[in-house]
Amino acid sequence: MQDRTHLVDDITGHRRMRRNRKADWTRRLVQENRLTVDDLIWPIFIVPGSGIVDPIAAMPGVNRMSIDKAVEAAREAAGLGIPALATFPNIEMELRDETGSNSLEANNLINQATAAIKKAVPNIGVITDVALDPFTSHGHDGILRGGEIVNDETVDQVARAAVMQADAGADIIAPSEMMDGRIGAIRLALDAAGHQNVGIMSYATKFASAFYGPYREAISTGGLLKGDKKTYYIDPANGTEAIRDAALDVEEGADMLMVKPGLPYLDICWRMKEAFGLPTFAYQVSGEYTQIKAAAMNGWIDGERAMLETLLSFKRAGCDGILTYFAIEVAKILAKR
Repeated sequence: MQDRTHLVDDITGHRRMRRNRKADWTRRLVQENRLTVDDLIWPIFIVPGSGIVDPIAAMPGVNRMSIDKAVEAAREAAGLGIPALATFPNIEMELRDETGSNSLEANNLINQATAAIKKAVPNIGVITDVALDPFTSHGHDGILRGGEIVNDETVDQVARAAVMQADAGADIIAPSEMMDGRIGAIRLALDAAGHQNVGIMSYATKFASAFYGPYREAISTGGLLKGDKKTYYIDPANGTEAIRDAALDVEEGADMLMVKPGLPYLDICWRMKEAFGLPTFAYQVSGEYTQIKAAAMNGWIDGERAMLETLLSFKRAGCDGILTYFAIEVAKILAKR
């Protein structure tokens, strides 16, 4: 028999990586990571009023919704199999003040939305944030005194707000304001109030990023912000500091960890999952979403493929799920497969 060995066989030791890529069925058979609807958390924006679906110019395809419309959206999400929503309020300007005091109103917008969604769609998870930026007149995540975001007073307030959010029916509290000690304080407050089953998804590594701009338009804080958030968000250059921050949250009782933004910090996703083994999530933030949407609208990229590729990258980096504004769009695509 004629020897048909090729030079490439000798070079590779008869190992050819392309053998497993030769057909669709083999590629599917050896695929290491898959994106499913179970990986999706859908962030939504709530506004006062009724019958409101208000498009956000900086986030094509994303709307601010009144509570009644948010309930309809929750039904759609549940019908598609999306496990959970993350809710963010855009409250009236006259209710915002230096301390974000409206966060402590039991019947505020975010708590009304939680109660309405859980009553109408009890099988969908509701994740709420206790950061004060939607409630403050200066756009910061904490209480501003004398030009400083005061840590301990902010922690006291967000812990109280967390209990009120749990009282309203929130399943998971996701504190994003990056104050030291907040996870432990919230856990103690929740347990003291009898909310032992309410989880905490810590924004364990929230970076001082340029990718938050469209979100700030969505909750109307962009024009309010005085200065920047570098005294409490993490420097994008600091990976080791980010892991130390996450370690403290784990010690204080976080049930789940989050990396925000997502795509620029895939290395942090991987390191965090490897270090702690807790359920780990990435937030594909507004700027990441809008980049893809804008490029697709201009015909520069295939928007659907780019969307799915970036979401799959989070899974490859070790994430158990992704907060993404693409959630509904992706769920519909996955349902057809």
